[in-house]
Amino acid sequence: MSEKSFENSISELEEIVLRLENGDVTLDESLSLFEKGIKLSKNCQKMLDAAEKKVSVLLTNDDGEIVKEDFINNEE
Repeated sequence: MSEKSFENSISELEEIVLRLENGDVTLDESLSLFEKGIKLSKNCQKMLDAAEKKVSVLLTNDDGEIVKEDFINNEE
């Protein structure tokens, strides 16, 4: 599976869920779609974990402490 953007992966996952919920696919197709969905889900989780680490690094001050309140105060 080629590296997809997070948004593309989520969109594809939504399509898979809709097809599985409709129930008009064979058992073999369902298993194949489920397997693909699991792979997409794991890939999305990896991307989210990487983004979380990046945000933590960006919010870390010179003392190595995560400065969450600065981030929260800037959102208001």
